[in-house]
Amino acid sequence: MSKKKIRLGVFGFGCVGQGLYHVLEQTKGLEAEIVKICIKNPSKERELPSSYFTTQKEELLNDDKIDVIVELIDDPEAAYHIVKEALQKGKGVVTANKKMVAENFKELIFLQNQYNVPLLYEGSCCASIPIIRNLEEYYDNDLLNGMDGIFNGSTNYILSKIFQENKAFESALKEAQENGFAETDPTLDIEGFDPKYKLCIILAHAFGVFVKPEQIANFGIHKISPHDILFAQEKGLKIKLVSKCRKIGDKVFGFVAPQFVDKDHYLFNVENEFNSVAVEGAFSEHQLFVGKGAGSYPTGSAVLSDISALTYNYRYEYKKHNQNTSLQFSNEISFEVYVSWSNGTKINLDDFEEISEKFSGAKINYLIGRIKLETLRKTEWVRSKDTSLILTPGSKVNFVEEKEDIYDKDFV
Repeated sequence: MSKKKIRLGVFGFGCVGQGLYHVLEQTKGLEAEIVKICIKNPSKERELPSSYFTTQKEELLNDDKIDVIVELIDDPEAAYHIVKEALQKGKGVVTANKKMVAENFKELIFLQNQYNVPLLYEGSCCASIPIIRNLEEYYDNDLLNGMDGIFNGSTNYILSKIFQENKAFESALKEAQENGFAETDPTLDIEGFDPKYKLCIILAHAFGVFVKPEQIANFGIHKISPHDILFAQEKGLKIKLVSKCRKIGDKVFGFVAPQFVDKDHYLFNVENEFNSVAVEGAFSEHQLFVGKGAGSYPTGSAVLSDISALTYNYRYEYKKHNQNTSLQFSNEISFEVYVSWSNGTKINLDDFEEISEKFSGAKINYLIGRIKLETLRKTEWVRSKDTSLILTPGSKVNFVEEKEDIYDKDFV
């Protein structure tokens, strides 16, 4: 396959943009060069000559010498308009903006087809782990049963500091921000939105199902209490923010939630900013991917991989969607959870299908029970700032209608 030299117009020169510049500079044999970089603040001191920079997006979008737009800004709305205009002008696009892709997925695919240009976004999911390319190419004809793992390096870093160094949540979060693993506003990470956007993208490539972010439930780590940490430590457990998706019959589910994991769980020793993705295929069985999921160079290297792929005219074919359009997303599942709450907060015990353990103390209460996901999506008590929800270590997920266990103990 023949290669071509491509000229890049880059939007954003923050953490990922600078990471891309450095890995591109050190890569030999890649026929790509940065022509122009569009930035927001022209007065900020940067390591490149001022001739590289502009604040006018038209200088990139209207430059016929620029073949590919690389979008690396943190504003998903502005990113959407940049990407849309670039595709309409016949330019290939590389982006790492998972929220922008997830919220505009179908339209972006339509634009790719309408203008016959590629849009690649490996850097949007799990940074250094090439999961999208593997789903598109290696697993294109393997019937996948399920995937799960840690899709967010920021929260994993925070939880690692809590369990390894006994740091308080706020202290661990501040350290993650100082190291560039978490944003100044960490809401998307700690409340589980970031891995949810990634899960939307992965569902499309793993099962061919396009799911809107609002259809997927996400429970974050921001309400985990010191009592929850102590509960885990006393039982030799850790807490990880886990994304899960699985298929059975013609249904697919997916959600994001904290989970207790024991020492035999494959995520137990995945620490700091590392991500891990487990893939279960009908034929290939279990594979495990581990790599850095946050930071300048890991994400920059994923963006560079997409740029390299474009020199070979690569584009996503969305093979699973074309193979099977009968699958439907469902939230009709139930699972076992640990729920803790402070005195004064009311929990509706009738919401649970069954309760196996319950404790009431002077300051804290908790229970372990099975509950439907749809119930959690609708109930008010789970939204209370004093209520924490964590999946139990061996929690099996059941489809409510079929009452069938669909997770094996050695995979959860």
